[in-house]
Amino acid sequence: MTATPASDKIRPRDRDAVIQSLRAGVVPRVGQQHIQVGRVNKVKALDEDISRIAGGGSAIRFAIGEYGAGKSFFLNLVRSIALERKLVTVHADLSPERRLHATGGQARSLYAELMRNLSTRARPDGGAMPSVVERFVAESFNKARSQNVSPEIVIREQLTELQELTGGYDFADVVATYWRAHDSGNEQLKADAVRWLRGEFSTRTDARKSLGVRTIIDDSSFYDHLKLFARFARLAGFSGLLVCLDEMVNLYKLSNRQARNSNYEQVLRILNDCLQGSAVGLGFVLGGTPDLLLDTRRGLYSYPALQSRLAENTFATAGLVDYSGPVLRLANLSPEDMFVLLTKLRHVFASGDPEAHLVPDEALTAFMNHCASRVGDAYFRTPCTTIKEFVNLLAVLDQNPGVDWSDLIDRVEIAAETNPDLEPLDDYIDSPTPPQATDATPDELQGTASRPVSPDNDELTNLRL
Repeated sequence: MTATPASDKIRPRDRDAVIQSLRAGVVPRVGQQHIQVGRVNKVKALDEDISRIAGGGSAIRFAIGEYGAGKSFFLNLVRSIALERKLVTVHADLSPERRLHATGGQARSLYAELMRNLSTRARPDGGAMPSVVERFVAESFNKARSQNVSPEIVIREQLTELQELTGGYDFADVVATYWRAHDSGNEQLKADAVRWLRGEFSTRTDARKSLGVRTIIDDSSFYDHLKLFARFARLAGFSGLLVCLDEMVNLYKLSNRQARNSNYEQVLRILNDCLQGSAVGLGFVLGGTPDLLLDTRRGLYSYPALQSRLAENTFATAGLVDYSGPVLRLANLSPEDMFVLLTKLRHVFASGDPEAHLVPDEALTAFMNHCASRVGDAYFRTPCTTIKEFVNLLAVLDQNPGVDWSDLIDRVEIAAETNPDLEPLDDYIDSPTPPQATDATPDELQGTASRPVSPDNDELTNLRL
């Protein structure tokens, strides 16, 4: 089996970004298209979603796959496609401190992280909030000059449609303040306006003192301001906003049932808006594990409204597929996929020059056989370590021209990766739970005293020692 990669040269920037990221064991932010394996139909489905968003519609997808299936890579690939289609993108990983719904600042923290990672085609590495606002101001200034009116009048007129949405009036006021600061050369006021748009003000008092507005972006307005910013991005000349959220399994890990259900209610609200077309120019791609989706006690399926909307097509069985539903299943790599991936990595390392390949196809087969003898099929099902060691092998061969690849294969040390999702989080309880009455005897109580009690430890309810 021989894969024939494209002969086009690979830009040094993309080549270095891919190689350095993989050597560090992380997903590359750029150049993903050079090492993409499989997923053709799924990528096409997301490309259609991006077209729908660019046309003023909305979309939502759940990328569901086991640990090591490539969810993070898939989300980054979709982001890069969206950037090429003139969308603005934001991305973040969920954690106990960053959630969709909370009362202690966790949702505002998620919003602030998303806005720090805001990217455009010209600024793919994040930090693009000032450039988006500047582009809107520049467009408004050009229009005002052609109409011979004040730029602030044009800005207010363009932002009128935002004022009809929740939080839209203050959002429009902050953008107008940015223009006034830009016109007067007040850099501090411009910085304060950007801070407000990023959700970095923690108190209304500070916002009122700095900008004269009475509200801030907080836990309760997290999703409303995402919808606002999607419309604002379109006014600034972009096609829409794509939100990529990874590690959704952290919602599944929440110990407090009320906290989980509140987050699932927010997921349901987002899902309804996107499926019904209520959101304009807004899309979501959410990455999670099968447990997050299918567990009927703690997962999304534990919420009946979500279960009915996310249920798979009953006709898509026996080899039949349906990529139009909200859930996309990402399968783990196969040995054939791994071989193709290694050929692409070899090609990227050589900067796209087939004449500069450091190892032949026989080396790829020998490397795969060596990894299989060490960790079994885990080498291609959870390939992070495998990829890292292969790139390290190429690096040694590149810097030591006299060394033969066959002398190095047996030196490769590889261990099976462990799934961090199987490690439970510490109990994360939003509010104290009053002690419950019990019929247990003193001996029973003494036997259970050392066990931490969580209000959602359903499986331990009847445990007696």
